[in-house]
Amino acid sequence: METVCVVGLGYIGLPTAIVFALNGKHVVGVDTNPEVVELLHQGKIHIEEPGLQDACAKVLQEGRLVVSERPVPADAFVITVPTPLNHETNEADLSYVERATESLLPVLKKGDLVVLESTVPPGTVEEVMIPILQKSGLDPYEDLWVVHSPERVIPGNILYELEHNSRIVGGMNRESALKGKELYSSFVKGDILITDAKTAELTKLVENTFRDVNIALANELAIICSELGVNVWEVRRLANYHPRVNLLSPGPGVGGHCIPIDPWFVIGASPIFTRLIRTARTVNEEMPKRVCQFVETLMSKPGEGNIAVLGVAYKADVDDVRESPALRIIDILVKQGYTVKAYDPHVKGTYKGKVNTLEDALTDMDLAIVTTDHAEFRCLTPEYVKRLARNPVVMDTRNMLDSRDFGNAGVLVYTLGNGKQLGKSQLSYAEAASASDGAWQV
Repeated sequence: METVCVVGLGYIGLPTAIVFALNGKHVVGVDTNPEVVELLHQGKIHIEEPGLQDACAKVLQEGRLVVSERPVPADAFVITVPTPLNHETNEADLSYVERATESLLPVLKKGDLVVLESTVPPGTVEEVMIPILQKSGLDPYEDLWVVHSPERVIPGNILYELEHNSRIVGGMNRESALKGKELYSSFVKGDILITDAKTAELTKLVENTFRDVNIALANELAIICSELGVNVWEVRRLANYHPRVNLLSPGPGVGGHCIPIDPWFVIGASPIFTRLIRTARTVNEEMPKRVCQFVETLMSKPGEGNIAVLGVAYKADVDDVRESPALRIIDILVKQGYTVKAYDPHVKGTYKGKVNTLEDALTDMDLAIVTTDHAEFRCLTPEYVKRLARNPVVMDTRNMLDSRDFGNAGVLVYTLGNGKQLGKSQLSYAEAASASDGAWQV
């Protein structure tokens, strides 16, 4: 398999195409968005990912990667298109997968490998892709190799993880799985594990569901600690000394295309027996609303005042805003009547309340909310906040600022889940500083 056609050049497809090209394959990258195609023809990428621009420029210049708006004949086809959630029905939108599969029909030939990398509900390859592939006149079980091999990478470290993470390859039959393993062995340094397609589909969903359930536990503990007057971060620190406990961090909600989406695919596949998974989703989806409820306790007049939202990406140091809880927080605050100025140093696109600099966001603000733990925000100083703000108060939903240092310098910092502070908006600076730490830490 010397030629690979990658259909869909987004956050996963473009890095995947580049890695194949870096490892000796002749790659055609396909995307139906003419702006994406034009940028790549210019040698530019449309997403932010460390090392990706240089790698992309290299393989484009060498001719190992070419870009097209439609598939061309190849030995292997890798589909990496979105599978968004329909938020009205909580069902997967598989239209992108359907159209991508249909786009292969004119160029498929006997002996081709067809890989679906997109995260999908169990049974998608068998029930959605196979009937479409049959329209080619080829038998998907005899004439083609058909597999599902889900991506398992994290934005910000994609190039490394593509090569070093283990890989699951689920085939419609054993021969297909082995053919898929052969393709990925061209660059994967981790283990390549073969199974059937439906098991591979469910395994990917379970990985992200595991994360969602455990984040929900952390978020629920933050709510409990707020009620009990306890600091959740101190509870987490102490509990994680237990050799078999690893509590995750609470936060303003769960974002990204995977963790808040994939559990719904599991729920849809088995709606009766997914009570725990459904509850975890509910807990995490309610966190932006709870953040806004906390905001009301910190503002002198509910619905009035200027609020700076620091970060709209769903995680640190990336430009990805898919399912970002910060965007939901902004929407809620605007509906409540607040004037919101939002700033994110990584996100180039438009979003509600967008300003172009951190100074713009903080000027004359009555409350700043840290919603994303970008490295740029770790450099915030209390002096900078005091110089620009009308009211030097910060709500830290990521526990990234040193509350004691800020408090001692005259800037109140309220940390999500710190019940020692909740509702005490008139704390003195010294009291806020002392309440930020656990009792008697050395």
